[in-house]
Amino acid sequence: MLKFIKILIGFIIMALLTVAITACSDSSNEAEPTKGTKSDTNSPQKPTMLNTPQNSPDKENEVADNEASPDKIPQDDPINTAISKMTLDEKIGQLVIAGIDGTTIDSNARSLIDDYHVGGIILFKDNIQNAAQALELINSIKETNLVNKLPIFVSVDEEGGRVTRMPDELKKFPSSQAIGKKNNEETSYKIGAAIGKELKQFGFNLDFAPVLDIFSNPKNKVIGDRAFGKEPELVKKLGVSTMKGLQDENIISVVKHFPGHGDTLVDSHKGLPVVNYDLTRLNKFELIPFREAIKNNADAVMAAHILLPKIDPLYPASLSKNIITNILREEMGFDGVVMTDDLTMGAIEKNYKIENAAVKSINAGCDETLVCHDYKKVAMVIGALKKAVEEGTISTERLDQSVYRIIRLKNKYNLKDEKLGNVDVKKINEDIKEVLTQGKLN
Repeated sequence: MLKFIKILIGFIIMALLTVAITACSDSSNEAEPTKGTKSDTNSPQKPTMLNTPQNSPDKENEVADNEASPDKIPQDDPINTAISKMTLDEKIGQLVIAGIDGTTIDSNARSLIDDYHVGGIILFKDNIQNAAQALELINSIKETNLVNKLPIFVSVDEEGGRVTRMPDELKKFPSSQAIGKKNNEETSYKIGAAIGKELKQFGFNLDFAPVLDIFSNPKNKVIGDRAFGKEPELVKKLGVSTMKGLQDENIISVVKHFPGHGDTLVDSHKGLPVVNYDLTRLNKFELIPFREAIKNNADAVMAAHILLPKIDPLYPASLSKNIITNILREEMGFDGVVMTDDLTMGAIEKNYKIENAAVKSINAGCDETLVCHDYKKVAMVIGALKKAVEEGTISTERLDQSVYRIIRLKNKYNLKDEKLGNVDVKKINEDIKEVLTQGKLN
């Protein structure tokens, strides 16, 4: 009997050992599938986390918590990434569109691009002799800018009428006033598109147009026939149509002159105009075309050098935080690029130091300063902006905000510093003639 009990106990022990070994084997196989065996594709896989100890339950729980809270994971923004790799000089340069002298790239022009990294160049009639030369100059600007990280704005004032910079062999567009008399949105759109096509042929990518000022003062000679008309609804309708025509040809349209230059007597090229209107009046009249442009996806706005004492008694619109930040950005909801009018105009130089005005404009909420004449003045503005950032007068956050908007705009229009081939002057003229004939503007 005792012998039987011993044998029975032996069988029981062996059975228990077999069960234990099998359980261990199953557990091992479940944790580590053997080579060539697919794991269950429907079961969630935890991502590999860098710098996480593999045998720390606490760290594993921390990872699980992070996975459950996506808002804790930083979302990379490619524009912010690009900004983080820019030097201070490169950032400051983007805040300036500069004019150059002559009809070719000289040492000063090269310095503006190579050394100061300017965000853009503006060309005037003095820079353009003929179609072939204009194309060569713009190609040279873009070729020179290849050393920089960002493509360059190549800009111009091409409104039609008396404000035109294009070569003389090209057919001219009528003034905005002449277009306004036709009061036809389709014609205005086609005019904008035709100007856009013309500019694109030469390699321009930005046009300071259309004018959204309302010609409400017949003694106002600086605006005059540059405006579409005397009524806000007309200017709103035709101005926005022209803007859309330019945009659809991949030309950046800068609407101007915010908050309205239509009821001034002084030419801001020579002195500082004063407009004694309050915000209530502006909302009912001058701001109507600008609101419509913003509603229709305006990309950029030019701020005027006009003083509105009832809104800001000290600074013109281009330097006024109350006008640019409080009204244009916050009240009107514009988050695009704001550019100053030329800081070398009499309205600024006769009343403010240009370097102080540049700093003031950025702190007011502008993104681009326009310095159209004199290499030394461009260098002075860039130096003042850099010093202001280094001393904290302009915060790094404020600087990066403007650089962000500028890069975003350049990306939106897919700007590239590519050289173009020959310009077909005959074809451009034929296209312009057709648009003018259709609109009965011959």
